[in-house]
Amino acid sequence: MEDSILFPSGFDANAGLYEAILTDEDAVLSDSLNHASMIDGIRLCKAKRFRYEHLNLEDLEAKLKEAEGSRIKLVATDGVFSMDGDIAPLDKIKALCDKYGAYLMIDECHGTGHLGETGRGTPEIFGVQPDIITTTLGKALGGATGGYAAGSKEVVDLLRNKARTYLFSNSVAPAVVGASLKVLELMRENPARLVAIKENTRYFRDAMKKAGFEISGHPDCPIAPVMLYDDKLCSEFADEMLAHNIYVIGFSFPVVPRGKARIRVQLSAAHTRPQLEQTVDAFVAVGKKLGVLK
Repeated sequence: MEDSILFPSGFDANAGLYEAILTDEDAVLSDSLNHASMIDGIRLCKAKRFRYEHLNLEDLEAKLKEAEGSRIKLVATDGVFSMDGDIAPLDKIKALCDKYGAYLMIDECHGTGHLGETGRGTPEIFGVQPDIITTTLGKALGGATGGYAAGSKEVVDLLRNKARTYLFSNSVAPAVVGASLKVLELMRENPARLVAIKENTRYFRDAMKKAGFEISGHPDCPIAPVMLYDDKLCSEFADEMLAHNIYVIGFSFPVVPRGKARIRVQLSAAHTRPQLEQTVDAFVAVGKKLGVLK
């Protein structure tokens, strides 16, 4: 990447991106389960909009054919999908972009800091260089606020002069910038945390599946949704887990589609093996109590 630009949040990076770089002569192609910030940002721009089925490469190719004749074609996808724990097949998406002369934009907010050999996210996993990356200084990086976009100098210059969420908002607090620089330094110097989160992810996902739960998403993704499907059951399950001293959040409509309620567990490098064992045991106990497990 040639350049980058800070935003108050990762949400703002996405919200300000598309309007700044696309016109009514262009087309944007978006995965149907992209993050709300991407959806909102796309709504603000005047480009033609094409929504392809989640991770469906055949549908993406069909939409790319529909978008032929557009001045610019931009494929926009999450690297990691925050509610499902899916990882986009960036190598295959990039191949389609190259085939049809499209640019590739990736939201890495849920992949930065923990995926890939050095924590650089899904592009590192697939060995792909996208044209634009947006991401956060929060989540795995721990800053709680701040985000940025990276790309060519021309793209960043456009954002610096036209992105409304940059021009008409506050800058990132100096304390957050300092803390974020320190986090990046720690990641480079000590890969132990990356090893720990990978081990914790594999242990939890394997133990939960062995216990009989359905866990969606990629096996290496520390976002591990426990699928329960029923909204009421999901809420009751989360309440029962709290009684076991385990705090998890149930997600139901409208945050996720109807009939797709789930408890989203997020693993951390800081979790110990006894804590993960306690969590799995609590899931099993509550699962049996509420009839999810036999």
